[in-house]
Amino acid sequence: MENRADENGKSTESITLDAAVIGAGVAGLYQLHLLRAQGLKVKLFDTASSVGGTWYWNRYPGAKFDSESYIYQYLFDEKLYKDWSWSQRFPGQPEIERWMNYVADRLDLRRSIQFNTTIASSHWNAESNRWGLETSDGQLIDAQFVVCCTGMLSAPLEEPFPGTKKFKGRVFHTARWPKEKIDFTGKRVGVVGNGATGIQVIQTIAPDCEELKVFIRTPQYTNAMNNPQYGPKEVEEYKSRFEWLKENLPKTFSGFEFSWQDGDWTDNTPEERLEVLERIYENGSLELWLSSFKEIFFDAKINKEVSEFVRGKMKERLKDPALCDLLIPQDYGFGLHRVPLESGYLETFHLPHVSGISVKENPIVAITEGGIKLRDGTEYELDVIILATGFDAGSGALTRIDIRGREGRSLKHEWEKEIRTTMGLQVHGYPNMFTTGAPLAPSAALCNMTTCLQQQAEWINDCIAHVCKSGKGVIEPSETVQDDWVQHHDDTANATLVSKTNSWYMGSNVEGKPRRLLSYIGGVGTYRDKCREVAHSNYKGFELK
Repeated sequence: MENRADENGKSTESITLDAAVIGAGVAGLYQLHLLRAQGLKVKLFDTASSVGGTWYWNRYPGAKFDSESYIYQYLFDEKLYKDWSWSQRFPGQPEIERWMNYVADRLDLRRSIQFNTTIASSHWNAESNRWGLETSDGQLIDAQFVVCCTGMLSAPLEEPFPGTKKFKGRVFHTARWPKEKIDFTGKRVGVVGNGATGIQVIQTIAPDCEELKVFIRTPQYTNAMNNPQYGPKEVEEYKSRFEWLKENLPKTFSGFEFSWQDGDWTDNTPEERLEVLERIYENGSLELWLSSFKEIFFDAKINKEVSEFVRGKMKERLKDPALCDLLIPQDYGFGLHRVPLESGYLETFHLPHVSGISVKENPIVAITEGGIKLRDGTEYELDVIILATGFDAGSGALTRIDIRGREGRSLKHEWEKEIRTTMGLQVHGYPNMFTTGAPLAPSAALCNMTTCLQQQAEWINDCIAHVCKSGKGVIEPSETVQDDWVQHHDDTANATLVSKTNSWYMGSNVEGKPRRLLSYIGGVGTYRDKCREVAHSNYKGFELK
């Protein structure tokens, strides 16, 4: 450790580590715990003032799980699991943030975390075979290994329209929501975006606003959330399933407890198919999307039938033909975009002070001093603008760090041309750098996050242990093994209907972003097996030196 002063005379501290972990969310906390238990000198860095990752930043009104609470948990420690009790099936952000803090305290992680610290750059030094990281305030960190647990949805598109800073009212991005309560009473509020986040905001704040205008580009298929409260009986029941969950969640398609229990579409009569869809729809979870009939991802005709079923459910609730035209998708199929759960979202548009404005053909062109302006010149006067405009998903959190690998190669510049990884765990050309929640792994989008992030953290921990025990100091995937993974990923993705639509899953929401399905869609269990094969082969295709 060395003290020095920067050009402004500010004292900074240089740190030498075995491993630097970036990000104090679900993956980062577990990664820190594992590496520290291995005996390594490790420190975790996060921009936030406390732990939580997604659940620190996304504190907007209505933020909550849409994974069942009892599966969105760490499963490596039974006592850690059972000593926490959830209040309901899909709890809200405040309770989730408390759980994250509970984990950090129980595992005594805070002593190894440096908060209020943004990693600005990470450069590979070929002479020392180590990474040199620098924070935004000039602190230097020297580390043999870097593990980027930066999150798959943590690079918000904060200023998607020109003029944001001109607005005389208040502008909030949902992923940078302030800690203080915002009062919408008597306010004219505009919400831009109606994905999973926008839906949660809209249905929550609508009763408080004087006027609420929702700017809608892409309608969403929705499923009504069934969110019962949990008493002692329900808590005891889910805790009794700990061993089953631990054993089975990593083997499923999505990392949820769901399995394709009703067989193939052709195994069922039309009456039986309808019965299955009705039963799963009433369950009020992501099961309709992730475990009804797998053919919805591959067969356009079957997808159309399931899409019509969901449209019918939405029409029953909306009734008004104009609202149906506004809020029910027609130009893509069910399950090919992220499917949000909601609680009264559709009925919100029946309120007299709530209106939806389609901006698909008449897009937003600017934010003005007074509100939002559309291409045809129409301007909506507002007091508050809420941007539920999404993220540069999967890749954005990494490309916002100046990451330089061998021979000065830039991850940002490479990914501007084509997004490539080796199983979403490493990138060729960037030795000793590991990633969780990165592109081309299920954790980039298509997984119950704790299931996938735990698996990735464990693989990374074991890989680093292997390097240390081998007497080598560096590991990097070969170009060949990376090419093979990208080809397998693309072959798997291109067999589905998902790759033929435009969504943030394909990077379509970010102008100029290379088109590739961000998440591996071959299944969580399949991915886990392939990762195990690599480890059991002594990391064949990975170069150690």
